[in-house]
Amino acid sequence: MDMKEIESAVEAIVFASGEPVQVDRICQALEVDRPTVERVLQKLMDYYAFERRGIRLLRIEDSWQMCSAPDYADTIRRAFEIRKPARLSQPALEVLTIIAYYQPTTRAYVDQIRGVDSAYTIGLLQERKLIEECGRLQVPGRPHLYRTTKQFLRAFHLSSLDELPEMPDLGAEGQMRLNEDGQIVDPAQGRAVTGSDPVEGDAITEDEASQT
Repeated sequence: MDMKEIESAVEAIVFASGEPVQVDRICQALEVDRPTVERVLQKLMDYYAFERRGIRLLRIEDSWQMCSAPDYADTIRRAFEIRKPARLSQPALEVLTIIAYYQPTTRAYVDQIRGVDSAYTIGLLQERKLIEECGRLQVPGRPHLYRTTKQFLRAFHLSSLDELPEMPDLGAEGQMRLNEDGQIVDPAQGRAVTGSDPVEGDAITEDEASQT
């Protein structure tokens, strides 16, 4: 296969999947080495974004997925009569932030930082598939451990957790929280801490703009 054929084949595989596809699976299907496949995927991702196409190619850890461009979220909802999901509450954003930065962690640890019971909020985040259980802590009582999901990465338009903005120094009196744009707020200065692009569209929704 020449490079043009490889590009077309990779594009077809990702489009047909409808779900994130691991790079190794593409390599096996095409019998092409990993560096070549990764180079093609990156080229396709840059092309869709630069040309402002209606679709995008997202990298989610070691997988890639095709989705619609966030700019056309409202158009897609009207076309398919999709109801716009409600925004997460401030408590939910706080719990999500704590789990994102301290994962895997327990509900007791989240409660300790927030100073209130977080059981309901953790259940809500699980329903939205933004967090998931990932085992139990090996201490008396064996409490559940929680971590963020690939859906969380999609909602924040992150390729991996390494792209999370740097954690601000909250100090003894600080309260970790996110603003409505999905950015971490430094309570000492009252401003967002940047480090990655803010969520396009509504803050911390379930990436309703990404319709496969």
